[in-house]
Amino acid sequence: MPSGLENTFLILVTGEFLIGMLGNGFIGLVNCIDWVKSQKISSVDCILTCLAITRMSYLWIVCFDSFTLPIWPHLHATHKTRMFISIFWTLTNHLATWFATCLCVFYFLKIANFSHSCFIWLKLRISQVLLVLLLGSLFILLFNLFESSFNGFLIDVYITNERNSTWSSDINKILYYNSLIAFNITYLVPFLLSLISLVLLYLSLKRHTKNLQLNSTGSRDLSTEAHKRAMKMVTSFILLFIVHSFSTQTVGWIFFIFQKHQANLFMMLLIIVFPSGHSFLLILENSKLRQTALKLLWLRKGHMKRAKPLSS
Repeated sequence: MPSGLENTFLILVTGEFLIGMLGNGFIGLVNCIDWVKSQKISSVDCILTCLAITRMSYLWIVCFDSFTLPIWPHLHATHKTRMFISIFWTLTNHLATWFATCLCVFYFLKIANFSHSCFIWLKLRISQVLLVLLLGSLFILLFNLFESSFNGFLIDVYITNERNSTWSSDINKILYYNSLIAFNITYLVPFLLSLISLVLLYLSLKRHTKNLQLNSTGSRDLSTEAHKRAMKMVTSFILLFIVHSFSTQTVGWIFFIFQKHQANLFMMLLIIVFPSGHSFLLILENSKLRQTALKLLWLRKGHMKRAKPLSS
C-alpha cells in the first residue's frame, strides 16, 4: 500500500491531471466545434487541436505510470507494462513537443517581417514548412522508440542479474548514457527552433519599432501588439519546456541509477506542469479561445445569479 507521502503526491498528480485535461479538452473541443460549423480549419487551429489531443494522451500515460509505480509495483515491473509505458510516453511526449514547436515556428513566420528572400519564400509556404518539420521529426521519433525498446531490454537484463554488482553497474551506465543521448537529440532540436523563432521575432519587433520612430509614429499598432503576444507565447513555451525536459531527464536518471520511485513521484509533478499549465496560457493568448472561455464564465455567472433566489 502507498505511504502517506505517496498518497499526497498521487492526490497532487491527480489534481494536475484534471487541470490539464480541462485546459487541453477545452482547446480541442472549441476548435473541433468551430471546424464542424465552418467546414474548414486554419493552420493554427489544426496545430492547437493536435497539440491538445497529444497532450491529453500524454497526461493519461503519465497518470497511469504515477499510479502503477506505488500501488501496483509488481505490475509496473513486468516487461509488457514497462514497454507499454515507455513506448506511449515517448510517442505522446515527442508529438506534443513537436506540435508546440511548430506553433512557435508558425507564429514567427506569420508575424515577423523580414525582406530577405529566404524568409519570404518560407512565409509563403507556412503549411509546407510545418509539414516538413513534422515529417522530419519522425526520424527522431524512430530513434527514440528504438532507444526505449533497447533500454527496456537492458532493464530486463538488470532485473535478471541484479545480484551481480558488475552487471548492475554496467547496465546503469549504459542506460544513463542512452537516455542522455536521447535527451539531447529529442529536446535540443525543438528547443533551438523555438529559441531561434523567439530571437528573430525580437529582431523583427526592434526593426518594426525603429521604422515607426523614423516615420514619427509613436503609437502602438497592431503589428507591435502581435509581435509581443507571439513573443510571450514562445517565451512561456521555452521556459516551461526547460522545466519539463529537465524533469523528464531527472526521472530517467533517478530510476536508472537509484531505482527510487518516491523521488520519481515528485518529478512527475514537475513533468505534468508543462502540458497542464501551458494549455491555459494558450487559451489566454488566443483571441477565439479566450472569448469563448469568457462567454462560458459569463453564462455560468448569470446562471448562478438566476438560481440564487430560487435556493433562498
